[in-house]
Amino acid sequence: MPYRYNQRMSPDAVPPSPRPSLQRLFLTGLLTLLPIWLTWVVVKFVFVLLSGISSPLVVPLSERIAASFPHYLGWIKVEWMQDLTGLLATVLVILVVGILSRRVIGQRLLRWFGAVIRRIPLASIIYDSAKKLLDILQTQPGSTQRVVLIDFPHRDMKSVGLVTRVIRETGTGRELAAVYVPTTPNPTSGYLEIVPVELLTPTDWTVDQAMSFIISGGAVAPETVPFTRAGDR
Repeated sequence: MPYRYNQRMSPDAVPPSPRPSLQRLFLTGLLTLLPIWLTWVVVKFVFVLLSGISSPLVVPLSERIAASFPHYLGWIKVEWMQDLTGLLATVLVILVVGILSRRVIGQRLLRWFGAVIRRIPLASIIYDSAKKLLDILQTQPGSTQRVVLIDFPHRDMKSVGLVTRVIRETGTGRELAAVYVPTTPNPTSGYLEIVPVELLTPTDWTVDQAMSFIISGGAVAPETVPFTRAGDR
């Protein structure tokens, strides 16, 4: 009697996994590339911004060097090389400013520069506002937490906000908080909301944790969130 192969599956055998569909493969690839794309967008924005600061000086200088030594340094006038040189030059200037700002001479220069800027009508408003905002975000407000949740766009939804200042309502004296609500994934744009302090939901987050939460679209987040205010429970 000829031997027949038993095709019945053993009870301990693992059934073969079904082949993933085209849609699942597409979503897997998209979710894999999305963080890489987001990182590239942010890095490209910073790269173009920083390299553009030094471009008015770097581009003419690189062209002169390339014209003086066409056989050896002709490649220095290539566009990507000019951008890279501009980026490195800007980063170097930032590092030098950071070093000088910690010394007496640097602080005097910054005060002198600030005094000059304040004499220019529009520039004075932008400079003072940006400087105050950066100073405020590095300190803790007196009557509330820095990172809060507010009912935005309506009471059944929460948005992460940064308290920039606490003011009072005319007549009643009620405390109102100026809350900046950054957008995802670019926190440099957002909304400014005036919210009564009693309607804020305080958190124990730091500004860095809030920014990580916003930029990552909520992927980088703590395990628990105080969604409901203490008075509403």
